[in-house]
Amino acid sequence: MRIDIITLFPELIEPFLNVGITRRAFESKQIDVRLWQLRDYADGNYKRVDDRPFGGGPGMVMLAEPLSICLAAIGRDRHASPNTTCPVVLFSPIGQTMSQSVVTAWLDPNGEFGAGAILVCGRYEGLDQRFIDEHITHQLSLGDFVLSGGEIAAVALLDALARLQPGVLTDAQSHIQDSFNPAINGLLDCPHYTRPEVWRGIGVPEVLLSGNHAKIEAWRQAERLALTANLRPDLLQTKLP
Repeated sequence: MRIDIITLFPELIEPFLNVGITRRAFESKQIDVRLWQLRDYADGNYKRVDDRPFGGGPGMVMLAEPLSICLAAIGRDRHASPNTTCPVVLFSPIGQTMSQSVVTAWLDPNGEFGAGAILVCGRYEGLDQRFIDEHITHQLSLGDFVLSGGEIAAVALLDALARLQPGVLTDAQSHIQDSFNPAINGLLDCPHYTRPEVWRGIGVPEVLLSGNHAKIEAWRQAERLALTANLRPDLLQTKLP
C-alpha cells in the first residue's frame, strides 16, 4: 500500500514513521509513505500557497494551482496520468467520521484503496473549493472538532492502518480483541489487569485468576456489554433489526 501525503509540514509526520512498534510497517514498506512538500510546487520567491478569500472574511484559503501541480507530480511518480484514478482523500470537518470499519476497508487488496491513496492535509480556512470539486474523491474527519491542519488526522489513519499489517504487532491476534472489532461483535473492549494481584489494596477480579477459560470469556463478554451499554449505547443500537 502506497500512501502519498501532500502537506506544508512534513516534519510533523516524519518522526512518527520511525518510532514505536508501528514503524515496522513503514520500514518494511508494507505501507510505503511518501511526503510531498506543497511549497515545492508553488511559484514566486515566497512560494505562496494561500490567499485571502473572495467575499471577505477572516483567514486564508489554500490555492488550487499548487495543489493541482503537486497532485499531477504524484500521478507521474505513480506512473499514472496526471488525472490519476488513485483515491484522493482530504481531511475535513465535513468528511465521513473515521471508524474501525472505515480503516479496515482500506485493507482490502481488491478494494478502491488496495493500491493506497493520496492524502491532502489542509491548513488555514481550507482549500479552494474548485480543487476539491475537481480532484477530491473522499473526505474524512476524526470527529466533531476542528484541527489546525490535516497532519494529525493523517498520522491517526497511518497508525490505525499500520497496526493491522501482518507482522507489525508482536502477537498477531492482539488486534482481534480491540474495541469495535467484529470478533467481539463491534463492542468496546473489556478491562484488563496485570501483576501484582493486589495493588494498593485493590485486587484483581477473582474470575481472572480461576484458570477457567469459559468463565473468563463469559466475564469479559459481560464487561464488554456493560461498558458499551453505559458509554456507547449507539454501538448496540446499530445491531438492532
